[in-house]
Amino acid sequence: MSTGVADPQHDDLGPEPEDRPDLILVVDDDQDIASFVEFNLKMHGYEVIRARDGEDALELMETQRPDLAVVDWMMPRMDGVELTRRLRAEPLTSALPVIMLTAKSMTVDKVVGLTAGVDDYLVKPFDTAELIARVSSTLRRNKEFREVSPLTGLPGNARVRREIADRMKAGGEYSVGYIDIDRFKSVNDVYGFDRGDEFIGALARSLHRAVASVGKPSIFLGHIGGDDFVFICTPDQVLPLTKRTVTDFEQTADQLYDDVDAKRGYIEVPDRRGNKNRAALVTLSIGVAQATLEGRRFTDPRVVIGVASEMKKVAKSQPGSYVAIDRRRADGAEA
Repeated sequence: MSTGVADPQHDDLGPEPEDRPDLILVVDDDQDIASFVEFNLKMHGYEVIRARDGEDALELMETQRPDLAVVDWMMPRMDGVELTRRLRAEPLTSALPVIMLTAKSMTVDKVVGLTAGVDDYLVKPFDTAELIARVSSTLRRNKEFREVSPLTGLPGNARVRREIADRMKAGGEYSVGYIDIDRFKSVNDVYGFDRGDEFIGALARSLHRAVASVGKPSIFLGHIGGDDFVFICTPDQVLPLTKRTVTDFEQTADQLYDDVDAKRGYIEVPDRRGNKNRAALVTLSIGVAQATLEGRRFTDPRVVIGVASEMKKVAKSQPGSYVAIDRRRADGAEA
C-alpha cells in the first residue's frame, strides 16, 4: 500500500435534502385524546394530521405520506389492529411505523398487535413525556433501519453526513476517508453482480476487522452505495486502519476470483467487438480529508466529503492500493 499527499480543488456535492418536520398521523375516534396528542406533538415540532378511524386513515393515505402513525386500538368501522394489517399489506405503507394507543395491558393483546405489525405501545393513561419519547425513538429507529445497507449492514449517506456534522460540532480533530474498489466494474462484467456483491461484502468485513484491530476511540463506518465506503476516525488512526484494510481485503479478494484468473493475476474483459482486454486484480483507492488543530477546519459535511472524494481520484491515478491524504492548512499551504 502506498500513501501520498496532494492538493486538488474540491467540489461541492450539491445541496442536502431540505429538512422538514416529521408528519404524524393520529387516528382516534375520541376527539379529546386526539386533540391532546395533536397539541403535544405540535408543541414539540411535529406536523400532525388526524383521522377518526381506520377507514378515514386509509383514505388520507391516498394523498398524504406520514412518517409515523399513532393509532387507537378500539375504534368503530375499522380498529387499530385491522388498520395496521392493511398498512402492512400495501407496498407504499408497509414500512410506516405504528404506535398503538390502548387501555389493554395484557400480554395476549400485545401479541395480537405485534403480530399485526405494531412497532410500539402507549398504554392509557399516558403523559406527554412518554408520548414524545416513544414517538421520537420510534422515528429514529425507523430512519436508521431505512438507512442501513441490506448488503453490508452499514449506515448510508444521511447517517454519514450526521456523523461528520457531529464531529464538526465537537470541535476536535477527525479524518474522513472515502474508499472504493479499483476495477470493480470488470469483476461485475466478467463474473456478474452476485460475485460483485461478494467483493463488496469482503471489503465491509475487512473494514470491520481493521477497526477491531485499531481499537479505541471508536471508528465510524458507512456504506454509501455500490463499492463506495466511508470511515471517520482520528488522524492517528488513518494509516493503521487503511494498512490493515488493504492487506486484509487484497488477500480475501484473491480468493474470490476463479483459480485461473487468480494465478495469472488478471481477468479478461470482453469489449463490444468481442476483443478481450486484461484487467488487473482489484485494489483499493482511499482518499482522506482531515480536520486538525494545525490544519484545515470545516463547517459543512458536503465539503469534507468533497475533499475526500477528490483525494480518492488522486489515489486512483497511482498504481496498486493507494491512500491519498489532504494535509492542507486553512491558508492552502501544506501542513
